[in-house]
Order: sequence, then C-alpha cells, then structure tokens
Amino acid sequence: MVPGSPATWSDPRLGGTRFVDVRWFTSIDSTNAYLLDCAARGEAEGVVAVADEQRAGRGRLGRSWIAPAGAALLVSVLLRPHLAAERRHLVTLAAALALIDALPGSGARVKWPNDVVIGDRKLAGILAEADGHGAVVVGMGCNLRRDWFPPELASIAAAVEVDRRELLVAWLRAYDERLDALDGVLDAVVDHSATIGRRVRVELADETVEGVARGLTADGFLQVDDRVVTAGDVVHLRPV
Repeated sequence: MVPGSPATWSDPRLGGTRFVDVRWFTSIDSTNAYLLDCAARGEAEGVVAVADEQRAGRGRLGRSWIAPAGAALLVSVLLRPHLAAERRHLVTLAAALALIDALPGSGARVKWPNDVVIGDRKLAGILAEADGHGAVVVGMGCNLRRDWFPPELASIAAAVEVDRRELLVAWLRAYDERLDALDGVLDAVVDHSATIGRRVRVELADETVEGVARGLTADGFLQVDDRVVTAGDVVHLRPV
C-alpha cells in the first residue's frame, strides 16, 4: 500500500542537526517500511517519518506495535552510517540513550538490546532494519498515555505523559549528538543499564541461556556469565 501524503513539519530547534526533513503522517502502515522505501529510492540520511497512528507497526521478531492514535510517539529515522556490519547495532543503543537524555528525571534505563524501561516496565521499543546497501532505518515507539493499556499490558508497560512534539524534538536533538559520538555509546549504556547485574534469561532461536548479565563486550554484546549473546529476547529475573 502506498501511504498517504505526509505533512511537512519543522521546528527551528532541529536546525543544525541531520534531522530537518520531518514528514508527519496522520496514519500509515509502518514508518520503518516507508523509510526503507525512501532508502531504496536513494534519499539522503536524516529523513524522519512520524505517525499519529500505525496500522502495521513492527517490533522485533515480527511482533506488532499497536497503540491508539496519539497515545505514543511513533517515529523512524533514515541513517546511512559508516559502520562495519558488526557495529551497526550501536545506532540502536544510541537511540535508547537519546530517549533517556530526552526524559531527564524519569528513571528510564536501557534494557539490552533494544528497549527502554522504567523499573521493569517497558516504556519504549526500538527496531533497526538494514536495507543491505548501507542504509539503516531506526524506528521507536514510546508510550505517552497509560489510559489505553489493555489488562495484559497494564502491569508490564510504562508511559511518560509529556507533549509528543516536545519529546520528538528533544529525542532527535539528543540522537543527533549520540550518533556523532558513537565511540562513547557503550560506556553510556553500561552507566544507564537496567540489565547489567541482573539475573537474566535470554531466549534464543534454538536454546535458552540463563545467568547473570556481567557486562557488555567491546562490540556491545551481552556477557551472560561466560557466554556472549549477540541477540535474543532478554527477560530480567532478579537483581544480584
């Protein structure tokens, strides 16, 4: 499906960042899918797609991200990072850190590999998708209202009740700064980690690993006891 025409949206506070081309949709299938199409057409780094509502929002492992119109910040950005393939996940971690930067005092922390949590409740999920030709689209959904949570989410999801446009600007500005300083991302993730020091269960494609999350490797992967985990669903069990 070809998405409807977006409205051009701007804010002077984004001047000087890479994120000045902001396209706002009332409704769209997926902001990530839209920007992957933009990447295929050769559009430059820095395009931002925002939606009031996504009809087919995507999360990790093919899961859906569903929220009523206006209940979440739904945003994706098009990047063309000059990074080796094994380091591209740094842009995901940088996006999580940027959300924490944009929400001072919220208590938000990074849950490895791609979530932001408050306590043990999920505030935001981040999905990065590469096109195989150097482009990476990073999408984020951040809950901004609690009143729509169904019973199955009420005990595991968090929300921050802030202005959506203000959060968008703050996140894009912080993300721009984090992308310009990727060498410092891993240290910052350790400082803001909700995972390190926890007993965790990591669900992989063909096995489950359980142990203590000891830290991150030099490449940003999770060290669970003597095992290095490069990807997987992480369940926090209890502090150690």
